Amino acid sequence: MGTIVMSGTVVLVILGFDNHLYWLAAVAVLFLYLQYGRSASAPSGGSGGGASAGGSAPADYRSYRDRRDMQAKWERRYRRERPLEARRQEREKSK
Repeated sequence: MGTIVMSGTVVLVILGFDNHLYWLAAVAVLFLYLQYGRSASAPSGGSGGGASAGGSAPADYRSYRDRRDMQAKWERRYRRERPLEARRQEREKSK
């Protein structure tokens, strides 16, 4: 993913010599990638974490825990409302 973003940024910079709006687009692409893309695709124990990773870890864990709890809630509801389908899925999973 990083190589696609970097190559797209290079292309936008090259096109920016004729139209400076492409430079703004390149900056926007880099900003969005650094803000949202890298944290989602980078492993949590990887290098480059630094002090900023420690500050965002509780929020990341909280959102993970919320997603996990919501998924468990929906799975319990599915099992309660559709017991036959849930049993069939459990049998297929154990095979």
